[in-house]
Amino acid sequence: MALLIKNGTIATEESHYKADILVEDGKISSISKNIDKHSSVEKVINAEGSYIFPGFIDPHVHMSLPTPAGNSSDDFYTGSRAALFGGTTTIIDFVTPNRGQSILEALELRKKEAEDSIIDYSFHVSPVEFNETTAEEIIKCHDLGVKSFKIYMAYKDNIGLNDEELMKVLEVISGKTTGIATVHCELGDEVEKLRETFASEGKTQPLYHALSRPARTESEAVKKLIQMAEKTDCPIYIVHVSTSKSVEHIRAAQNEGLEVYAETCPHYLIFDSTKYGGLFVDSAPYVMSPPLRKKQDLQELWRALPEDVIQAIGTDHCPFMFAQKKTGEKDFRKIPNGCGGVEHRPALLFTYGVKNNKITIEKFIDLLSVMPAKIFGLHPAKGAIAEGSDADIVIWNPDKKSTISASKHHQNSDINIYENIKTVGAPEYVIKNGEIALKGKKIVNKTLKGRYLISV
Repeated sequence: MALLIKNGTIATEESHYKADILVEDGKISSISKNIDKHSSVEKVINAEGSYIFPGFIDPHVHMSLPTPAGNSSDDFYTGSRAALFGGTTTIIDFVTPNRGQSILEALELRKKEAEDSIIDYSFHVSPVEFNETTAEEIIKCHDLGVKSFKIYMAYKDNIGLNDEELMKVLEVISGKTTGIATVHCELGDEVEKLRETFASEGKTQPLYHALSRPARTESEAVKKLIQMAEKTDCPIYIVHVSTSKSVEHIRAAQNEGLEVYAETCPHYLIFDSTKYGGLFVDSAPYVMSPPLRKKQDLQELWRALPEDVIQAIGTDHCPFMFAQKKTGEKDFRKIPNGCGGVEHRPALLFTYGVKNNKITIEKFIDLLSVMPAKIFGLHPAKGAIAEGSDADIVIWNPDKKSTISASKHHQNSDINIYENIKTVGAPEYVIKNGEIALKGKKIVNKTLKGRYLISV
């Protein structure tokens, strides 16, 4: 299908300018000031008054994540559908093997699970132990096009690594691949002690989830990780950064020339820890790890965005039904951790960031498309409005007003932490690999099928 987009304002990480775009065979074939319609063009979209963005990339989602309360409530179909409604055309999920299971086997099983996705997808792969085959399997995964290897410094009883194992993984990534370590930074041993202490004292409300994961357990883990990365010369990407002290450590490492990247999430930019002060029904939806922080942490995260200290905004999308959250009504340790956000991330950042003059439109694109694509080896096919790039395109109405509600969102959950938040800005069209996928509030292509992406 040949598609011509006329009169829109193309926004990149460097500038924004008016131009037309010709799409042919799933690629952007031409960008010019005035492209005339020719015989092969089947559809013309007049994008006057709209921005033209590269399809958004969410580098941090958890579809069908197993928990004791049941899988996270979005599978790859429902989660990718929700993503598409917000303008996200690529997601990066996770491969988390069981201990004793081959990483390569887990990768193949996860790829099969993801075949229901209607947008493109890739994976971070997690070594959850270091045995006699781990190094070889990391290298084989890399040879198969996996660039990112996810490490957990928490959850040591099932998927987390101790310091010795973590160092070994960093050494393999640095010495044997061109990959990157993607790391969940929390001092797992201290967190577990606090959790057990609070529970033994009968302090079981959601508030104690937050108090058992104080800011220092994140920031000190960030500091420790940076020191390990420096010793091993391993590039690192720190996920869901939530504290001002973490930002301080990351900024210092970057100023020293270390290859350190960071991500935060919309909920850390919008909410603070006062959300844990209410009744269970009100506070349990905000139980995620790390927890929400103080207002000064939130403010420092916003300052870090235009300074390029934080390079990406992910969602850590991991929604649950309220009935699942309620399994921890008498013990915060049993509340499944996570919230949804893959549908709302672009509108939230546009509203709170661009419209409030906290970031430019160029930085908006950099955080949501360009840098996730570059860091994880998907650029320039993804994350770019450029000739030869995949035609993943969002035609964005900067004035369209909406109100977020669980009654009308597209994620598979009966709760939404952004309930009643008003946003400005939304997709008018989403084009995926050259095909119009979404128009207004409707998916217009019923045969959408995502593709598994490998890093370059």
